[in-house]
Amino acid sequence: MVRVPPGGPAAVTIMDRRNGNERTVTVAPFEISSTVVTVEDWNAVAGEPAKTPGRGRLPMVEVSWREAVEFCNAASRRSGLTPAYTVEVLEIDLPGGWAPHDRPAPDDWSVTWDDSADGYRLPTEAEWQLACRAGTSGPHYGPLEAIAWYADNSGPRLRGVAGKAPNAWGLFDTLGGVWEWCWDLYDPGVYGSYRVIRGGGWADPAWSCRAGVRRTTQPTARLDDLGFRLARSVRPGP
Repeated sequence: MVRVPPGGPAAVTIMDRRNGNERTVTVAPFEISSTVVTVEDWNAVAGEPAKTPGRGRLPMVEVSWREAVEFCNAASRRSGLTPAYTVEVLEIDLPGGWAPHDRPAPDDWSVTWDDSADGYRLPTEAEWQLACRAGTSGPHYGPLEAIAWYADNSGPRLRGVAGKAPNAWGLFDTLGGVWEWCWDLYDPGVYGSYRVIRGGGWADPAWSCRAGVRRTTQPTARLDDLGFRLARSVRPGP
């Protein structure tokens, strides 16, 4: 885990290119893992035989947002930390047994984040963007060929973590490799429970592998180019 930003709280601007709206968020120092969760990491927490033997340093993909939340809690308990999330499964009563197509589908999962907990969690999208850029302001923190696996150089196939140059804060593969789940809802009024994903993946063109690109998918989606990275809140010292 790497503590960022190194100079104290920092402002991050999130741009929604669909509607031109933007918002500025102040991000307090936090910890984030230098790589995405790997198959090896997943199996160490799950205590199960490797789902993909011999591929331990590959990113763990085909993991839903819900499964990522559960992994965060399991990793916290394994490390003696307080889990950050409380999960409640709801019973959804739909009038007539169906949901209108012009409104977001109701979600039967309610997740509450205790921001005072010291356990592992998903980064917010503002935290992710700050960590990705590592003090830079452009779309990439270095030449894309040198820092990212993407459509032009990946094979095309999933590649192991930390095979490209890190950013200035020591984080690998924040661009390219795999898309990464964030905590945030994308636009609940339009997309309901759909969550933000960031960073671009191994099959994406260069245009998608930029620090400011935002996409969304449903929290139950499992995709071969979608993984996640751990974060952890830190309390200010005396």
